[in-house]
Amino acid sequence: MQNIRSLTINELEDFILANNEKKFRAKQIFEWIWKKNVNTFSEITSISKELRSLLELNFTLKSVVISSIQKSKDKTIKFAFQLPDNNFVEGVLIPSKDRITACISTQAGCTFQCRFCATGKMGFIRNLSKSEIYEQVFLLNEQSLKEHKKGLTNIVIMGMGEPLVNYDNTLAAINLICSTEGLAMSPTRITLSTSGVAKMIMKLADDNVKFNLAISLHSANNLKRDYLMSINKTNNLQKLTEAIIYFHEKTQTRVTFEYLLLGNYNDSLQDAKELAEFCKSFPCKINVIEFNSVDKSEFSKSSEDNLNQFVKFLESKNIIVNIRRSKGKDIDAACGQLANKKH
Repeated sequence: MQNIRSLTINELEDFILANNEKKFRAKQIFEWIWKKNVNTFSEITSISKELRSLLELNFTLKSVVISSIQKSKDKTIKFAFQLPDNNFVEGVLIPSKDRITACISTQAGCTFQCRFCATGKMGFIRNLSKSEIYEQVFLLNEQSLKEHKKGLTNIVIMGMGEPLVNYDNTLAAINLICSTEGLAMSPTRITLSTSGVAKMIMKLADDNVKFNLAISLHSANNLKRDYLMSINKTNNLQKLTEAIIYFHEKTQTRVTFEYLLLGNYNDSLQDAKELAEFCKSFPCKINVIEFNSVDKSEFSKSSEDNLNQFVKFLESKNIIVNIRRSKGKDIDAACGQLANKKH
């Protein structure tokens, strides 16, 4: 049977009308499913017992559930989410001074195998559905209310997987998160991170998205980026530049580059010069991220001297730079560490 969570509101209305029920019942059911995230049809108390029975005969109501929780000493919390088919993905709740951020996943595993990332070593299992992406946010918002007495302020789509390879489901989930039928969050509070699928970045522009775009760059040298990220062999820096220019012209949104600083690999003054040159083509800002160790990694963390020299040079070129100190490292919840190790 079909999972009712896969239906659009229009499809649900068609089903309701075909069964001689009033159209507004579809909206009621839709809101119970998404705004209240019910797990059984019997919980939908605003409709008749007969209609609940009709739903049970025709649909399933499968849900994502929290399988395990790990708390870091810095108050970051990592969640393992069990999907209806018993696969797992991970999400993270990250509190800071003025915000509570949810980091969510869009794939079980990943289609790309970036050398610095634990998720890539898992291989690709499958794309997540719209509801599986949305439910992570709903559950993390509940946990935020429980832990911090306030809901999520921000969402980063930076967990497991490449969201632009799962384009339709990811955008459908974002639209639901932002809609009044869902969580009614502002798209400006959402950031989608991609490894740089140029064609789909241009599609984001054509679709006139309102959320923020972050791009995992990690080197502005094609040879180095080829080695770090297999995607660069088909989406090189020139293609990426063209896509970002197109995206900015269409949306007027400034992109953010994520730059993972790797000791003695991409952290030299020459690397900083190449990055500054790359950034001349469009307005942007750069998040310099410290490396987090993953099993059997060939890379190491950059020294503080190299980090400071790198950032100082970029700032001398009037580039906005933020240094991102990782949270949740002690529970493998930091950037690049999500890999379903303990479920």
